[in-house]
Amino acid sequence: IYCISTGNVKLTKVGPDGKESIVRIVSGGDILGHRSLFTDDNYSATATAMEDTEVCFIDKKFILQKIKEQPTVALHIINKLSRDMGNAEKKLTSLHQKNVRERLAELLVSLKATHGIKEGDRFKIELKLTREEMATMIGTANETLIRCMTEFKDAGIIEQEGKIIYIRDEEELLNWANINY
Repeated sequence: IYCISTGNVKLTKVGPDGKESIVRIVSGGDILGHRSLFTDDNYSATATAMEDTEVCFIDKKFILQKIKEQPTVALHIINKLSRDMGNAEKKLTSLHQKNVRERLAELLVSLKATHGIKEGDRFKIELKLTREEMATMIGTANETLIRCMTEFKDAGIIEQEGKIIYIRDEEELLNWANINY
């Protein structure tokens, strides 16, 4: 298991067409590799630090020994796996049932929750993602993402200063996200 102490790490997978997709972004306090703990499967994603990051490694044999000694360790891992599965189901549902505007709004709500910093009457998203990265996260083309971002700016929901995104109207963003699960 890899434990992220500080920083942000993006997990990506490359499709048969050679296109990279961001599976998820993990931050300080999160772990990677826990899916492979109880199987002999290798996890086939690439982890890339998005900034200076501190990571520690805990050997599989050590964790399995701790589980034998303290079964509550297994319960914590099962809880983490269950939450990850729930998040994956939500993402899959979103990709199949929501339009691009709703998915973008949902992504911005999620980024605000995990990386948002209150600045006056707005929230600054403290994670710098390229437009291409954001597009892969919501399953759309870069051009479509840019069009939807422009719509959100024109509606006064977000602002941008360079690559930095600010959420101005969280309530309206939640309406656009159409979150109902």
